[in-house]
Amino acid sequence: MNSQKEETSIKEKRRVAVSSIIAAIFLTTMKFIVGLVTGSLGILSEALHSLLDLFAATITFLAVKYSDLPPDKEHQYGHGKFENYSALVETGLLGITCFWIIYEAVKRIITKNVEIEVTFWSFAVVIISVVIDSTRSRALYKVAKKHNSQALEADALHFSTDIWSSMVVLFGLIGASLNYFYADSIAALIVALIVLSVTYRLGKKSFDALVDKAPIGLTEQIDEIVSAIEDVKYHHNIKVRESGPYKFVEINIHVDKKMTIEQAHAVSHIVEEQIKNKIPKIEVTVHTEPDV
Repeated sequence: MNSQKEETSIKEKRRVAVSSIIAAIFLTTMKFIVGLVTGSLGILSEALHSLLDLFAATITFLAVKYSDLPPDKEHQYGHGKFENYSALVETGLLGITCFWIIYEAVKRIITKNVEIEVTFWSFAVVIISVVIDSTRSRALYKVAKKHNSQALEADALHFSTDIWSSMVVLFGLIGASLNYFYADSIAALIVALIVLSVTYRLGKKSFDALVDKAPIGLTEQIDEIVSAIEDVKYHHNIKVRESGPYKFVEINIHVDKKMTIEQAHAVSHIVEEQIKNKIPKIEVTVHTEPDV
């Protein structure tokens, strides 16, 4: 049953990742065409953002595909780090784009070289983008939360950010249609700031996982679970780390010294099961010692 459930989880994650790639291809192509035709830096910056989303969605698909592979001789803790590395790569791509957008926007403002043709398609491409991004973001967040997937969560964050940046570009186009052409460059700068904000959050989260920083609140949650187990007299040295959607825990427990080896082992098994029942996708190693 567990094997079948895991297989269903893998298929669902891959399916939503593939649909994100298709959406990103469509949005990138549409934005580039309209951006080049109209000369809108705001739309072109959105096109580059969508291009990065395409790369990110592709990386996410590969990360989801390989992170679910079981442990092997070379990867004894599994392949979960693929998701963390994919988020780190996405962070780098987003950062590069931000620098280009800021450079072009500032250059246009300083040189006053701004020529934008605001057409029906300028508004249409942004509105269509908001609708698609909203749909994809909700679908990704739903599956990411259901299966505790950091890679899908990062992809969802990309699409949700696109919604806000597209809205900013829309305001820029409205300004340009009222002959305030600098609104487009200002909108592009705001897009860059939004992307930088996302970049920081993605980068920090992936870096924390790669350096094995303990997930916030997890140690306290495990402490609360083990403290409620009657046969555990004392526990200490809780060590936790994260690898993609998976978590690994080591803990020392003390039991009554009069217990037999079999009884002590049963208590350690209870600790393991209690933690696994309340925290998904977690591996637990329990070291049992006699209480003195």
